[in-house]
Amino acid sequence: MTLSDTISLSWRNISGNKLRTAITVVIMALGIFALILIITAIKAASNSLTSSFSTMGANSFSIRYKERNIRMGGGRQSTVTKSSKTKLKQRNSNAGKVITYEQAKSFKEQYLFPGKVGLTLRGPGSIVVNNERKKTNPDINVLGADENFAELNGYTISLGRNLTPTDVESGRNVCVIGSSVAEKLYPGRSAAAVDQVISVDHVPYRVLGVFEEKSSSAFFNANKMILTSYNNIRRLYASDAVSFTIGIMVTDIKVLDIAVGEAKGTFRPIRKLDVKEEDNFFIDKSDSIAEAVLTNLGFLEKGTIGIAFITLIGAAIGLMNIMLVAVNERTKEIGLAKALGGTKKDIRAQFLWESILISLMGAVAGIIAGILVGNIVALLLKTGFVVPWAWVIAGILVCSFVGLVAGLYPAHKASKLDPIVALRYE
Repeated sequence: MTLSDTISLSWRNISGNKLRTAITVVIMALGIFALILIITAIKAASNSLTSSFSTMGANSFSIRYKERNIRMGGGRQSTVTKSSKTKLKQRNSNAGKVITYEQAKSFKEQYLFPGKVGLTLRGPGSIVVNNERKKTNPDINVLGADENFAELNGYTISLGRNLTPTDVESGRNVCVIGSSVAEKLYPGRSAAAVDQVISVDHVPYRVLGVFEEKSSSAFFNANKMILTSYNNIRRLYASDAVSFTIGIMVTDIKVLDIAVGEAKGTFRPIRKLDVKEEDNFFIDKSDSIAEAVLTNLGFLEKGTIGIAFITLIGAAIGLMNIMLVAVNERTKEIGLAKALGGTKKDIRAQFLWESILISLMGAVAGIIAGILVGNIVALLLKTGFVVPWAWVIAGILVCSFVGLVAGLYPAHKASKLDPIVALRYE
């Protein structure tokens, strides 16, 4: 019997037992469905989070007074050794020292490495912005910065103009608004926003310009923001607990590490650090947040693989039991096939192919369902359609192996049947 004949006969047997085949396919599909679903959702979330946090270019970095703590349940605690405890204690003694206006301004004046330096101060968040007719939802954030903010953070002015050094120094009530704010207040005519007076948290501001729409996600909407000068934020929302963030963009990515070293050397004396003291500020490279997010999502991915593996073991046991039932039901058929010249190899191949085909049908069903349902997350997070090709291929290979393993014993049992006894089987 040729291979094509064996596969064709196996397929006819599968088609002839639709209910049993359907139940088996569902069992196999569940494990792959869970795996592909969660992997697809994780990749969608990774794309969205990376888009949200990677607001600066690859040739940029920032200086903050404390480290970002991005942890999403399941992150492991790092082991603290004696030496690291000493460093941690020393670092904690310097913790809580925000980057003041004087320090940030001194750094901008003293940092001579080729590039641009921008200062940012966070203002109030989750506020309402309104004009005489419309108002936004309470989800607008206010930032104070200088004239370099747009370039350092990938924003483009589409209408009007940017902040100028004069605007920054004076601290007057002027602002550049995000595209979402402009569209909400002036639907279909964002250009009308320029030079208008709007109320930002009950404070009047004159609109200098409108930012071009920027890629956003469910985690952070880059277009729902009001940009004013940091001196304006200092004047209206003065607080010693608020820290400046210093952004630096160099001209060439190849010198980024040199620029980081130069920044540390410039800022340490400004922070009045002794040679033996640890840095009491942190450097964030443009891709560091995305890396932290992906690391945390990796724990969830590993857990998903474990769950899917357990599910597939159960599916393999179920498939083996169903194939053993099939052997018992078709004992006479096996005896007849042997009586007509069928060999042990032919019988064994027939049942193995049945098991593999059923397993592959489950894999295909689980993969398609997992991708479709998983991309509901991508749709909610406003990312592109995600297909985890590596896991799709791995799923097909694993299910083929599971089908082979599950079919080995039933196929061996069928091939060992005595044709005379099989023909007399009732």
